[in-house]
Amino acid sequence: MSMEVMLEPNERLDDLLTHQLHIIQSREVFSFSMDAVLLARFAGVPPKGRILDLCTGNGVVPLLLTTRTKAMIDGVEIQPRLADMARRSVEWNKLGDRIRICEGDLRLFHEQTGHGAYDAITINPPYMPAGSGDQNENEHFAMARHEINGSLDEMVAACSRLVRPGGRVSMVHRPSRMIEIIEAMRKWKLEPKRIRFVHPYLGAEANMILIEAAKDGKPEVRLMPPLIVYTHERHYTEEMMKIYYGDNEPGTRE
Repeated sequence: MSMEVMLEPNERLDDLLTHQLHIIQSREVFSFSMDAVLLARFAGVPPKGRILDLCTGNGVVPLLLTTRTKAMIDGVEIQPRLADMARRSVEWNKLGDRIRICEGDLRLFHEQTGHGAYDAITINPPYMPAGSGDQNENEHFAMARHEINGSLDEMVAACSRLVRPGGRVSMVHRPSRMIEIIEAMRKWKLEPKRIRFVHPYLGAEANMILIEAAKDGKPEVRLMPPLIVYTHERHYTEEMMKIYYGDNEPGTRE
């Protein structure tokens, strides 16, 4: 580890399994999961320009996006501890010239940047409405899982303010909220362009949805082939192996 980057108590350094990237994590706060990796591979990103990752957590999506683009990447996280972990992970990977981590409320971030400042936006928001689910979990987990710091509509509105006309917004979420997502996107002039369902096994119901929209786009959506995560022997499918370990980059736009 770099002598300048220190781990706090109960933190660990995990291997991201690609391009020698590592990330700081802790069991005390919400760690990234498969949905973030899938979002980073699915999102349509420009080869250069400016990209924004909202709800960045410990910064996994910006780190992974550096393997797909030369664009400058900002990440916004409201939780101070997670934002600090993200900054130290960026520093450890020596990517401070490519990634900037900003601590703050995504609903107000346009006040710093202005409207339409980004060519592409990625977002892995909390999946559950405020007041639902387990209310006894620690605040870090609660804020990551529940819409405590903004509703789905507010988050989509923030994406719309921050992306330029024609720019792309990519989101990972639960299929059960697909209609809400599409309604919110269209309300805020983000037209869905690509949708992909993620299934744990062949024949199982989808448990994730990946959706990409274009600001001020014309109505036309493509339903991508389903992504199957596991074989029935509980091994990753060939596509998942490429997503995690290879150079497979679906969604890259030249």
